Amino acid sequence: MKKVLKTFLILTLLALNSSYGGEKTPLIVFHAGSLSVPFKKLEEEFEKEHPNIDVRRESSGSLKAIRKVIDLHKPCDVVASADYSLIPKFMFPNYADHVKVFATNELVICYTPKSKYSDKINQSNWYEILKRKDVKWGFSNPNLDPCGYRTLIMIALASDYYKKPIYEELLKTSTNVKVEREPNGYKIVVPKNFRKVGDKLFIRPKAVALLGLLESGSVDYVVEYKSVALQHRLKYVELPREINLSDFSLRKYYSKVKLVLGNGRVITGKPIAYGITTLKNAPHPKEAKMWEDFVTSERGAEIIRSCYQKALYPPRRISKEEK
Repeated sequence: MKKVLKTFLILTLLALNSSYGGEKTPLIVFHAGSLSVPFKKLEEEFEKEHPNIDVRRESSGSLKAIRKVIDLHKPCDVVASADYSLIPKFMFPNYADHVKVFATNELVICYTPKSKYSDKINQSNWYEILKRKDVKWGFSNPNLDPCGYRTLIMIALASDYYKKPIYEELLKTSTNVKVEREPNGYKIVVPKNFRKVGDKLFIRPKAVALLGLLESGSVDYVVEYKSVALQHRLKYVELPREINLSDFSLRKYYSKVKLVLGNGRVITGKPIAYGITTLKNAPHPKEAKMWEDFVTSERGAEIIRSCYQKALYPPRRISKEEK
C-alpha cells in the first residue's frame, strides 16, 4: 500500500511540474497593427493546440516591424506585414527566403457620430469635408506604416478619379510631402523627416494608434483599413474601388502612382495584400513554421474572416527565386 501511495505521489508531482513548472517556448511575432485583432484570436486558438508554446506578439507599423529585425537586430521568429512586398524588398535574401500572401483589405474614411459633418459626409464629398478648416483628420506615418503611404497613394488616385486637385488641398498645405504630376501618373516624395504642418492634421506611427483620438473626439476622421473599422464598430465611408486599393483587376491603374520613401525606397501603387514569413535566423524555427502554417491554414483563414478581414486560402507563396 505504501509503495502504491509513493508511486501515486511521484506521478502527481511529475504532472504538476509538467503543468506549472515546465518552461514554455517563446515565439516572437512582429506584425502590422491592423492584424492585432485577428492575431490575438489566432494566438488563443494556436496556444490551445500547442500549450507548450507562448506566442509573444509585438504590434507596430509594418516598416517599423521589419526595421526592428534588419536595423536593430532584435530577436524575432515571424514577421507579418500589411504590405507583403516589403518582405522581399527589405528582407530577401539575408533575413527571409519566402513570403506567403494570406489576406487583403481596403481603405476607408473612419469617423464617429461626434465627428464634424458626420451627417453629411459620403463617397462623393469626403475630400471636401476633410479640407474644411474646422475639421481635424489623420493618417499614419508613411515612412513607418503601409496604411500611411497607401493614404498618400489613395489621395493622388482620388485627384484623378474626381478630377480635382485633392492632393494639393489635403497634402500640400498640411505636410512637407511633395507630389509631382507626371505624364502617366504621380510621383510622391516623402522626406526622411516627414512632418505635418499646422494643427489640422494628426500623424501617428501606426494607423490603429489614431483610434483613441478618433473615439475621444480629438480628431474627426482617420484613414484606416475596413477590417479595423468593423472590428472597432466605427462608422466609415466606403471609397470607390478605383482608389481604395482593393481590386486586383485594377493593378495597372493603381501603379500609376509611385512613392519614394524617406530611405529612398520606391513603392508602387498596388492592391492591399498581407504577407507573412518565418525568419531564416528565427530563434525557434520549428515553432515559427508551425505558427506561419497555422495562420495560413484553412482554419486560420476562417479566424481571419471572423475578424472582418478578407483571407486568402490557399495562400500564395512567393520565394526569393520569384522576387
